[in-house]
Amino acid sequence: MTRPTKPAPEGVAGSSARLLQLLVLLQRRPTWTGTELADRLGVDVRTVRRDVDRVRSLGYTVESTPGAAGGYRLGIGTEMPPLLLDEEETMAVAVLLGVSAGAALPGIERAALGTLARVERLLPKRLQHQVASLRSAALLLVQPREPIPAAELAPLAEACAERQLVRFDYVARDGQPTSRRAEPYRLVATASRWYLVAFDLDRGDWRTFRVDRVTELVVTGHTFSPRRLDDPEQFVRAALASTSYRYRAHVRVAAPADELSRRVAPTVGVVEPDDGGSMLRIGADDVAWLASYLVGLDLPFEIVGPPELRSEFRRLAVSLAERHAPR
Repeated sequence: MTRPTKPAPEGVAGSSARLLQLLVLLQRRPTWTGTELADRLGVDVRTVRRDVDRVRSLGYTVESTPGAAGGYRLGIGTEMPPLLLDEEETMAVAVLLGVSAGAALPGIERAALGTLARVERLLPKRLQHQVASLRSAALLLVQPREPIPAAELAPLAEACAERQLVRFDYVARDGQPTSRRAEPYRLVATASRWYLVAFDLDRGDWRTFRVDRVTELVVTGHTFSPRRLDDPEQFVRAALASTSYRYRAHVRVAAPADELSRRVAPTVGVVEPDDGGSMLRIGADDVAWLASYLVGLDLPFEIVGPPELRSEFRRLAVSLAERHAPR
């Protein structure tokens, strides 16, 4: 019978790095089972127990519960080293700080820039380059509310900054999967999500792509000479306000363009001066929503199109007249 061989010693550096990773994991969730920690750390459960004991010997409180439903968790009030983050988390923090600083939000832009500078010094050179690329490639219409898909943003930002062709799979608005080849130009953040502005080589025109619908991204390494796009922000606003939706409305509003612009968010509609008034271009998948939004502006308007929107207002007029007719 052969005696099992002992694994070779891993060395102090590897063991210390694993202890830091263990602390990072314990901060992420309230409770981990020993098996889960073992899988994440690439060791067996016995090694996890030894590492937990070593973490305790360093002064950290790690509570454990025995049994199948048990696990490990950091004790309440445990003081952690500052900025104990893994590479992915540090990248996400740097991206978020870069976006906040770029938005120049009153009162926090200086703090965001200062914190970003300290965070970036902790990043590996590769990630420093990604964060710098993202800041140079990103435009913000308004601050995004949804989580940033950093896994896609970082390589797309580098491709924009370095003018490299990209290939990716993309799910169109109608749910159809497509494959795209594009020259990436800018990343634009709206209130709800991120968009890539790029020249679609197969369609021979500028397009906007939702970053959360991009998969199987490949940065080819082949460079291109950038084409001229005068105003990428206005291009995205126009695309989001009209071409991305089932109903694309043109509405003439009896109000100056600057007044209407204060009432219509740039990601909702595009406002243009029009003979002393304004032309509003706005889109939606629900024509009833369009009608209610226009009524909510509380300004006189005339519908130029589409016919479905006029029909919806006629339906509303009949419905209101019937409901409020004298009895």
